[in-house]
Amino acid sequence: MTQAIKDHAIELASSLAEAAGGFYQRGWAVGTSGNFSAVVCSEPLRLVITASGMDKGRLTTDQFVQVDDAGKVIAGAGRPSDETKLHLTIVRQRQAQSILHTHSIWSTVLSDLLINDGGVEITGYEMLKGLAGVRTHEHQEWLPILDNSQDMDELARKLEELLHRRPDAHGFLLRGHGLYTWGQSVSEARRHVEILEFLLEVVGRVRFATGTRA
Repeated sequence: MTQAIKDHAIELASSLAEAAGGFYQRGWAVGTSGNFSAVVCSEPLRLVITASGMDKGRLTTDQFVQVDDAGKVIAGAGRPSDETKLHLTIVRQRQAQSILHTHSIWSTVLSDLLINDGGVEITGYEMLKGLAGVRTHEHQEWLPILDNSQDMDELARKLEELLHRRPDAHGFLLRGHGLYTWGQSVSEARRHVEILEFLLEVVGRVRFATGTRA
């Protein structure tokens, strides 16, 4: 591993730790919940990702590990997130450069309440224009919901199928588990978290305020 790649990995880990701290302050990744990654290089694929069990409000760059395209640790101390296979699936299916996973109250609640609908439809809000490629508040964003599983191989296969069916999705929810989204940089992925978490809270509050069927 060259020094340039090592330096780039540290830079990415620093950006991810900063994002995680902001999510923690907003209650979107409290305690050890959530996991965050970024692509260090594509050929061969190397991913920097949070080590398992770390407090997301106090992450440091040495609390990240590097994994290869099979999820095997090649640098750093600790075990990678249990959901590393999901991150790698998103990288392959979306050519994403950063994947962020949060555990907010609203994403968790809606992912459970709307599981039978298969997803959350969001339209009519100006904040939608913060998503990559969206130019109007009339855009209809469909945020699919995937039933959770402790079998990561099975879950990764189901995720691959979902992303193939919904090439327009900017993210998805795991039932009872929270939001996954991604971007072409850590900055874009962070923006997508902020936009989607805002919209999920709006949708949830409107539903509860109006008694809309969930």
